[in-house]
Amino acid sequence: MVSVSSGFSGSGSSGSLSVSPASAQDWELVRSWAAEEGWNPGLADARAFFAQDPRGFFLGRIDGEPVSAISVVTYDDAYAFLGFYLVRPELRGLGHGLATWQAALAHAGDRSVGLDGVPAQQDNYRRSGFSTAYRTARYVGEVPAPDGPVPGVVAARRVDPGALAAYDSACHHADRPRFLAAWLTTPGHHALVRVVDGRVTGYGVVRPARDEARVGPLFADSPADAAALLDGLAAEARGFGSARIAVDMPESNPAAARLAEERGLEPTFETARMYTGPVRPVARERVYGVTTLELG
Repeated sequence: MVSVSSGFSGSGSSGSLSVSPASAQDWELVRSWAAEEGWNPGLADARAFFAQDPRGFFLGRIDGEPVSAISVVTYDDAYAFLGFYLVRPELRGLGHGLATWQAALAHAGDRSVGLDGVPAQQDNYRRSGFSTAYRTARYVGEVPAPDGPVPGVVAARRVDPGALAAYDSACHHADRPRFLAAWLTTPGHHALVRVVDGRVTGYGVVRPARDEARVGPLFADSPADAAALLDGLAAEARGFGSARIAVDMPESNPAAARLAEERGLEPTFETARMYTGPVRPVARERVYGVTTLELG
């Protein structure tokens, strides 16, 4: 456990801030905080990220009560992702967030760290050594239901796991087999793969969330592959009661925004993907939707 003093005491608190690793059970509280902020996290997202790095989640407490949170999930020796940076609204501006940040970021060691920052915080992140790589926009709406099964789109369980992991690795800054195995099989997650002439040409996942169903990732070789997957994922979402979906699309792939507009989705807010240092290149033209803004 890392205990740090924020230099301030919150209203009604008498102790210093103590930052320590959080459990998966603790994270249910943090997910509710994120929902209150309008982030609309997937209902079971944390399960896969705890599978990837069970020590990458942190809570700040004052007098034993949780007041702040952050995740710093490590993927390999070179890359980590920071998210879920939250402080209870009534205790903001007192230094607790910065203290939590500093304590948890040590978990990344000398890895390059990525994050998705809202506009209001991007200058603060730059002062902490992050540089902007591109912007991401969240597109939300109701995709028209396909007339029937989408040609070439199959359930992920019908595809060789090794081929799917290799495809994912080309679209992410680090190999993430532990995460992927959990993400594809988490209850409530629906994973689809596009297969053309026996070859994987894309995959995507949709899962229930507090509001619109969340799509992510959405990786595909071409706009046609991405469109087929998006239609299939929207149909899966209807199957668990969500007519509306949300997908976070990077501006580094202009075809993503065109697909969203063609399917009637509208941009709602944007973030900036930022890094502290060099990261492994990815096939940006394949990235139509990032996995999550909160956890990488």
